Amino acid sequence: MHEVSFEETLDVIRSKDPRYAKDGYLFVREALDYTQKLIGKNNRGRIRHVCGQELLGGIRDFALAQFGPMAMMVFEEWGIHCCEDFGEMVFNMVEIGLLAKTEKDSRADFQGGYDFYDALRKPFLPPSKQRPPRETTPAASPGH
Repeated sequence: MHEVSFEETLDVIRSKDPRYAKDGYLFVREALDYTQKLIGKNNRGRIRHVCGQELLGGIRDFALAQFGPMAMMVFEEWGIHCCEDFGEMVFNMVEIGLLAKTEKDSRADFQGGYDFYDALRKPFLPPSKQRPPRETTPAASPGH
Protein backbone atom coordinates (compact mmCIF):
# COMPACT_ATOMS: atom_id res chain seq x y z
CA MET A 1 0.00 0.00 0.00
CA HIS A 2 1.26 3.48 -0.88
CA GLU A 3 2.05 5.67 2.12
CA VAL A 4 0.85 9.22 1.53
CA SER A 5 3.61 11.81 1.77
CA PHE A 6 3.38 15.17 3.51
CA GLU A 7 3.36 16.93 0.14
CA GLU A 8 0.60 14.68 -1.23
CA THR A 9 -1.46 15.43 1.86
CA LEU A 10 -0.93 19.14 1.24
CA ASP A 11 -2.40 18.64 -2.24
CA VAL A 12 -5.54 17.25 -0.57
CA ILE A 13 -5.69 20.25 1.78
CA ARG A 14 -5.22 22.68 -1.11
CA SER A 15 -7.96 20.98 -3.14
CA LYS A 16 -10.36 21.84 -0.28
CA ASP A 17 -8.84 25.25 0.58
CA PRO A 18 -6.71 26.76 -2.20
CA ARG A 19 -6.06 30.09 -0.43
CA TYR A 20 -2.50 29.26 0.58
CA ALA A 21 0.45 28.02 -1.48
CA LYS A 22 2.03 24.65 -0.81
CA ASP A 23 5.31 26.39 0.03
CA GLY A 24 3.48 28.29 2.76
CA TYR A 25 2.42 25.03 4.40
CA LEU A 26 5.95 23.66 4.10
CA PHE A 27 7.24 26.83 5.74
CA VAL A 28 4.74 26.53 8.63
CA ARG A 29 5.88 22.94 9.23
CA GLU A 30 9.54 24.03 9.25
CA ALA A 31 8.71 26.98 11.52
CA LEU A 32 6.98 24.59 13.93
CA ASP A 33 10.12 22.43 14.06
CA TYR A 34 12.23 25.57 14.58
CA THR A 35 9.93 26.74 17.40
CA GLN A 36 9.97 23.34 19.11
CA LYS A 37 13.77 23.31 19.04
CA LEU A 38 13.91 26.81 20.55
CA ILE A 39 11.47 25.85 23.29
CA GLY A 40 13.41 22.61 23.83
CA LYS A 41 16.62 24.57 24.41
CA ASN A 42 14.87 26.60 27.09
CA ASN A 43 13.18 23.48 28.47
CA ARG A 44 16.30 21.31 28.88
CA GLY A 45 15.79 19.53 25.58
CA ARG A 46 12.25 18.37 26.26
CA ILE A 47 9.86 18.85 23.37
CA ARG A 48 6.38 19.95 24.33
CA HIS A 49 3.25 21.18 22.66
CA VAL A 50 3.53 24.63 21.08
CA CYS A 51 0.61 27.01 21.55
CA GLY A 52 -0.58 29.37 18.81
CA GLN A 53 1.11 32.49 20.18
CA GLU A 54 4.42 30.63 20.61
CA LEU A 55 4.17 29.36 17.05
CA LEU A 56 3.52 32.87 15.76
CA GLY A 57 6.69 34.06 17.49
CA GLY A 58 8.63 31.18 15.97
CA ILE A 59 7.17 31.88 12.53
CA ARG A 60 8.25 35.52 12.80
CA ASP A 61 11.79 34.65 13.92
CA PHE A 62 12.18 31.87 11.35
CA ALA A 63 10.87 34.09 8.55
CA LEU A 64 13.28 36.87 9.45
CA ALA A 65 16.16 34.39 9.50
CA GLN A 66 15.13 32.71 6.22
CA PHE A 67 13.92 35.66 4.14
CA GLY A 68 15.15 38.82 5.88
CA PRO A 69 13.47 41.95 4.53
CA MET A 70 11.67 39.89 1.87
CA ALA A 71 9.61 37.91 4.42
CA MET A 72 6.46 39.97 4.07
CA MET A 73 6.58 39.77 0.28
CA VAL A 74 7.13 36.00 0.40
CA PHE A 75 4.13 35.58 2.70
CA GLU A 76 1.97 37.69 0.40
CA GLU A 77 3.04 35.54 -2.55
CA TRP A 78 1.85 32.50 -0.60
CA GLY A 79 -1.52 34.12 0.20
CA ILE A 80 -0.63 34.87 3.82
CA HIS A 81 -1.58 38.39 4.89
CA CYS A 82 -2.03 38.22 8.66
CA CYS A 83 -1.47 35.96 11.67
CA GLU A 84 -4.97 34.54 11.35
CA ASP A 85 -3.91 33.00 8.03
CA PHE A 86 -1.33 30.92 9.89
CA GLY A 87 -4.11 29.71 12.17
CA GLU A 88 -6.17 28.66 9.16
CA MET A 89 -3.22 26.77 7.75
CA VAL A 90 -2.41 25.06 11.05
CA PHE A 91 -6.01 23.96 11.52
CA ASN A 92 -6.22 22.75 7.91
CA MET A 93 -3.27 20.51 8.79
CA VAL A 94 -4.84 19.47 12.11
CA GLU A 95 -8.13 18.52 10.42
CA ILE A 96 -6.37 16.19 8.00
CA GLY A 97 -4.14 14.66 10.70
CA LEU A 98 -0.76 16.24 9.85
CA LEU A 99 -0.62 18.11 13.16
CA ALA A 100 -2.07 17.44 16.59
CA LYS A 101 -3.88 19.84 18.88
CA THR A 102 -5.06 19.91 22.46
CA GLU A 103 -8.61 20.66 23.55
CA LYS A 104 -7.43 24.19 24.46
CA ASP A 105 -6.15 24.98 20.94
CA SER A 106 -8.30 26.98 18.52
CA ARG A 107 -8.05 29.25 15.52
CA ALA A 108 -8.63 32.15 17.92
CA ASP A 109 -5.13 31.55 19.32
CA PHE A 110 -3.78 33.18 16.16
CA GLN A 111 -5.90 36.33 16.35
CA GLY A 112 -4.23 39.59 17.22
CA GLY A 113 -0.74 38.17 16.82
CA TYR A 114 1.34 40.93 15.27
CA ASP A 115 1.22 43.42 12.46
CA PHE A 116 3.27 42.10 9.54
CA TYR A 117 4.75 45.51 8.77
CA ASP A 118 5.97 46.01 12.35
CA ALA A 119 7.25 42.44 12.72
CA LEU A 120 8.72 41.75 9.29
CA ARG A 121 9.59 45.02 7.56
CA LYS A 122 10.29 47.56 10.27
CA PRO A 123 13.42 45.79 11.62
CA PHE A 124 15.13 46.41 8.26
CA LEU A 125 14.04 49.99 7.60
CA PRO A 126 16.10 53.03 8.46
CA PRO A 127 14.31 55.34 10.91
CA SER A 128 13.53 57.83 8.14
CA LYS A 129 11.51 55.18 6.24
CA GLN A 130 9.53 53.81 9.19
CA ARG A 131 5.92 54.78 9.48
CA PRO A 132 5.17 56.93 12.50
CA PRO A 133 4.05 55.25 15.73
CA ARG A 134 0.33 54.69 16.05
CA GLU A 135 0.04 56.98 19.05
CA THR A 136 -2.02 60.09 18.54
CA THR A 137 -0.45 63.39 19.42
CA PRO A 138 -2.51 66.12 21.02
CA ALA A 139 -3.62 68.78 18.57
CA ALA A 140 -1.80 72.07 18.82
CA SER A 141 -3.79 74.88 20.39
CA PRO A 142 -5.10 77.48 17.98
CA GLY A 143 -2.77 80.39 17.52
CA HIS A 144 0.40 78.45 18.42
